[in-house]
Amino acid sequence: MKTIFLFTVLSFFLFSGCGNSHSGKTKEIIIFHAGSLSVPFKQLKSLYEKKNPGIEILLEPAGSLVCARKITELKKPCDILASADYFVINELLIPDYTKWSIRFATNEIVIAYHEKSRYSSEINSTNWIDILMKDDVIYSRSDPDSDPCGYRTVLTFMLAERYYNKEGLTEKMTSKNIDFIRPKETDLIALIESNSIDYMFQYKSVAIQHRLKYIELPDEINLSDPSKEEIYRTVSLDVIGSKPGTKMKVTGDYINYSMTVPDNAPDKDEAVDFICYMLSEEGMEIFKKNGQDPIIPVLIDGLDKLPLKLLKKLSGIEPN
Repeated sequence: MKTIFLFTVLSFFLFSGCGNSHSGKTKEIIIFHAGSLSVPFKQLKSLYEKKNPGIEILLEPAGSLVCARKITELKKPCDILASADYFVINELLIPDYTKWSIRFATNEIVIAYHEKSRYSSEINSTNWIDILMKDDVIYSRSDPDSDPCGYRTVLTFMLAERYYNKEGLTEKMTSKNIDFIRPKETDLIALIESNSIDYMFQYKSVAIQHRLKYIELPDEINLSDPSKEEIYRTVSLDVIGSKPGTKMKVTGDYINYSMTVPDNAPDKDEAVDFICYMLSEEGMEIFKKNGQDPIIPVLIDGLDKLPLKLLKKLSGIEPN
């Protein structure tokens, strides 16, 4: 399987996507997607359905690991899987359920909060550990076995332990406020809006979309910087694997969102058309405005396995 760089800004897609040839009969595109993609996908859905009246987009958000298991274990029909981590698709779906994936956007881990959070006037990028460790402070995170934001949060703890030279920090962070762990990162929003928690480890994009305050962490620990990949890869943890009772190792990496069309997708052609629109200038601008910077150039795993219709649109590609 090849990883290639797309040395254009996908200008070939323009604003119209790949183009549909469907008739007047309504067709559905079923999309399983990471919770942190909910806001941009709702916007994409609205615009795409206006441009393509014969198509209905059905969005089903969940933790990315849960999304993948809906395909591998529950055998639910799915036209597009959009994951918060390329690792989920490459590890759980390739090669048995799909043969390729496209990495299209990035993000970073932050500490999100609001003005009612305890010590909100004091917390900053240097004292956040001391604030979160206070007995009267409650913070939340998502489940590492369900959600990439969850395991990325634990990886952030590990990196912070080394960066700040605070032995035992990971254990302290993971053992505090465990009753407030939730299945996916967007589930944490309700907790903070109801003042049930003070802080949450969250994607920067989600904090921006919900107009929350946030503390940015050093690049060495926030998983946002490709140039720090060597540092990120020094930490890892085990999460639930592709089959019940198994585990798989997740190694630190900079944040890559990726997508694919499963081999048994009910409407492959329509799914490919929608992906073309996602990767258009208009589509990528939606992600950018929502705090998820496009990966330029995009990364493609399994170029030789891409659907022909999509491959024809990716003109100007050279192998890395």
